[in-house]
Amino acid sequence: MKFAAFFRNVNLGRANCPSKSQLEQAFLDAGATDAASFLVNGTLVFSAPAARGDRVLRSAVAQLEQVCGLKEPAFLRRVDDLATLVAIEPFAAIDRAAVYECCVTFLAPRAAALPALPMSSRRGDVELLARTQGEVFSVSRKLGNTPGSPNALLEKITAASATTRAWNTLARLVARHA
Repeated sequence: MKFAAFFRNVNLGRANCPSKSQLEQAFLDAGATDAASFLVNGTLVFSAPAARGDRVLRSAVAQLEQVCGLKEPAFLRRVDDLATLVAIEPFAAIDRAAVYECCVTFLAPRAAALPALPMSSRRGDVELLARTQGEVFSVSRKLGNTPGSPNALLEKITAASATTRAWNTLARLVARHA
């Protein structure tokens, strides 16, 4: 089965972040049958038996802390579940020219409940549109020089770590790996 791991706050090669080869090797050493980094933002696709995905992730995260000092959490999703998310087209009604970015945020399993959606940040630079069991779909707007951060808003609301990807990243990952 194929899984995707989404690390929070990782750019490959940066201080306390793995290189591409370290990231992939950690998953192979943890028992993945294959591992492929996707972009440089801490996204990786790997294959493992269905019942072992969580175990592979935990082992790889522990190894990455030893190898390069990475202390960020990772969020695991099955690639076929991501394909289902892409198929529902959550941004079909959004005028892409009117927003800075369409995003998906992966929530921690123990994240606090969200208020009713849709909702906007106080500045109006982030709008949380809808959610699934473990993801939130949002748009960010650029006010001045700074785009809104769905991740920062959701971590504040839920009091838990999260990680956000541009929707196009997820769609491209699914197109390549589903």
